[in-house]
Amino acid sequence: MIYCMEKTDSTIRFLREKALWVRKETLKIHGIAQETRVASSLSPVEIFVALFYGGIIKYDPKNLKWEGRDRFIVSKGHGSISFYPILADLGYFDKENLLKVSKEGSFLGGIPDPIIPGYETVNGSLGHGLGVACGMALALKRKNRMEKIFVLMGDGELYEGSVWEAIMLAGEHGLDNLVLIIDHNKACMLDFCKNIINLDPLGEKFKVFKWSVSAVDGHDMEQTYKALLRFKSEEKGMPKVLIASTVKGKGVPSLEVDPLSHIKNISPGAIDAAIEGLQ
Repeated sequence: MIYCMEKTDSTIRFLREKALWVRKETLKIHGIAQETRVASSLSPVEIFVALFYGGIIKYDPKNLKWEGRDRFIVSKGHGSISFYPILADLGYFDKENLLKVSKEGSFLGGIPDPIIPGYETVNGSLGHGLGVACGMALALKRKNRMEKIFVLMGDGELYEGSVWEAIMLAGEHGLDNLVLIIDHNKACMLDFCKNIINLDPLGEKFKVFKWSVSAVDGHDMEQTYKALLRFKSEEKGMPKVLIASTVKGKGVPSLEVDPLSHIKNISPGAIDAAIEGLQ
């Protein structure tokens, strides 16, 4: 299934409208389930929207194991609550389930589980997604398959050693069917990344390990969408990484500037105000 594919102004407008809707829905979910990591989930909204409404990823909500699907690994699982409304909107499950997040009997938790239709892997402990994706990418290449593997990872997750093992392996084996997207919101659990381990210059690190690197403003829908389209078709014999510069807590001013936004909740009154303030 491909949602929309044409590179037109109307497509970009459509994607922007979807991103605004997803950001509002994410805040509503946080109002229902306060344990959700709302700041981490607000930064990758445009990435999710571009991938699933922009015709980047091939998928079929009615056939989850379709061999022709592209694989999407959400490595920063805690920061993907904004993916829930997209999956419901595309028919992976009924929208009424969005009212039950983290409630007894619900399959939608504060941290996603692979029982959720649309999630390929376990997404709890950080640092594993890229390694799993490398295995998938290698297997598809051995079978001469054309499907792509997309991975979403947070920049704080890059502190994990297993991530760099996977980065080295992907570059050495020329896994050009692998696209890594870094939600570069520059904040981890306990502070801004620059105050913990400064990752800059991030792109240069990937180039050393034989990756094709591109960087965009991750909240600029046109930039993000076009970069992903280019990576989808690009064949350089190298894995690809898109460094998407984002803001943790995007759309909620109090979270955007808070070094501890990762572990902050928004009160119900503040959620209503934040939704009203989104444009």
